[in-house]
Formats: sequence, structure tokens, C-alpha cells
Amino acid sequence: MLNRNAEALFWIGRYMERAENHARLIDVHYHVQQEEDYQEEGHKWSRLIDALGVREVYLRQFESFSEQDVLAFITLDLGNANSLFSCVHHARNNLRTLRQHLPSELWDIVNAFNLWLGGQSVADIMSGPHQFYQQIKERTATFLGAEQSVMLRSNEWRFIESGRFLERAENTTRILQAVTVSSRLKDISSIYTQLQAVLKSVSGYQAFRRYYADDMSPECILEFLIANPYFPRSIRFSFHKLEEHLARLELDSTEKGSGHEKVIRQAGKLKAELDYMEKEEMSGERVGDVLEALMVSCQRLGQTMDGAFFRREGVSV
Repeated sequence: MLNRNAEALFWIGRYMERAENHARLIDVHYHVQQEEDYQEEGHKWSRLIDALGVREVYLRQFESFSEQDVLAFITLDLGNANSLFSCVHHARNNLRTLRQHLPSELWDIVNAFNLWLGGQSVADIMSGPHQFYQQIKERTATFLGAEQSVMLRSNEWRFIESGRFLERAENTTRILQAVTVSSRLKDISSIYTQLQAVLKSVSGYQAFRRYYADDMSPECILEFLIANPYFPRSIRFSFHKLEEHLARLELDSTEKGSGHEKVIRQAGKLKAELDYMEKEEMSGERVGDVLEALMVSCQRLGQTMDGAFFRREGVSV
């Protein structure tokens, strides 16, 4: 398994999770509108481009930030390697090379998803953004449901799941970074409103209320999304699942080595840090440093996995 097939599986998991998280991040943006955004249209949409880290690529094609240009670029532009369509397209291409190894349902779902996106236009998005991105989330959920229901619990499944949870941890971190950065120098009510919208965007509002009842403080919301051990989209939960899948890879003696052990150590260290993180670290000015450190750790772990498991040939990344 330690070859290009393993890498393709890993990236299928990452790309499908990334597509869903892009849809969620865009949905957050529509729900979180600050008063000055209506007075400065360009700033509103440039903030979304910055949250996805694609400003330099965007400015090669466009001179200004309009709603239509930004949504077209981050959703449907195959020239943007991180657009939502590109993510599904790459997942589909990787899945095509593994059709004989994976359940046919997965190919059918992703191929139909890719064809549907290829037939969409920016006018389709603009006619109902919430409904459009809701369809994206539903289609990615269909893929996840099939993957969970029909795949053997073998290395193939664990590589997909490893990619999915690493991507999820990184994207939850990115969403929180985008909100906390935009909330700097704002009053407490502004931060609260944005974090409440984030909770709803990750379908965590009701789960949050079970833990904190009416305590909707920013500190509690951040603690829930960073360190809750039971909510599936929290950063801590994601690292627990990632470490579990990495540790349970069934490798023979020729495949095991220092690289595999290093990956497990890194994932285990991140998991332990989140297990013992203090509430004070997830509030005030300190949370920005925590989120930045988590983002760096996610990226470093991805690089370590690349060196430990994968060959670069023939994989659509």
C-alpha cells in the first residue's frame, strides 16, 4: 500500500473533505456580515479570498473583489487548484485510478458530483447561494455515508479517513482563524455573533447548547470547537481519529520504518497537547497564537506523512 495508490486514497479523503469545508466557509461568510462590509464591498469579498489563502492567484485574473468574481473563482474555476470544483475533480481523477479496488458506489457518487459541478455557472450560484452550497454539503455527505457503509476496514479505508481528518482539523482551524482575525479590535458582541455563525456552519449549535446551555461566550464557543472530545468537527476530535487510523495501519515488516513511527509520534503529540490544553489558552489574544501553531502542526504532519508513505508519481494533487 505504500505507493501512489495509498497517496491517491489519502487525497481522495482530503479533497472531498475540503470541498465540504469550502462550502461551509462560504456559508459562514454569508451569515457573518459586519456593518462596514456593506459600505466597503471589496473588503467583504477579499476577506473570503484571504481565508482560503488564494489572494495571489486571484489577483492574477481579477483586478477587484466582487461577489460574482470571487464566488466563480473559489467555486467553479478549474484554473484555481483549490476551488471547490477542482477538489471534486481531483478526487474523481484519483478515484478513477482505483476503481478496481474500491466499491463502485464511491465512483458513481463522485463522478456524478463532478459532472453536476461541471454543468453549473456563476448565475446558478447567484440565484440562491445558500441552496447551492447546501447541495454541495449534501453531495459530500452522500459520499461519506457510502464510504462509511460499504468499505472494508482495511488500509484503503484508513488512508481515506486519515486524509479526511487531517483536512478537517486544518479547515476548522482555518475557519476559526478567519473569524478571530476579522474580529480584532471589534467589540465583544461582534465576536460573539461571528462565532455563533461558525457554530451553525459546522452544524454544532445544538451540540454546543447541550454542553453550555445559555453560556454563549466566545471563550466557550472556542473551547468547544478546538478541544471538545466528542464533537466530530472539533480539532481535538479530528486529531484523535487521525492518530487512531495511523496507528491501525496494517503494515508488513518491509513497510514499517522510522517514517511511520514519526508520523504516529507527531499525531500523538498534537492529540496530547489538545487533551491537556487549558481554557485560558483558547480565549483573548492567546487563541490567535494557538490557532497559528495548530495550522503549522497540521501542515508539518501532512509533510511528514508524504515522506513516510507516498511516492509522487501519477497522483492528482
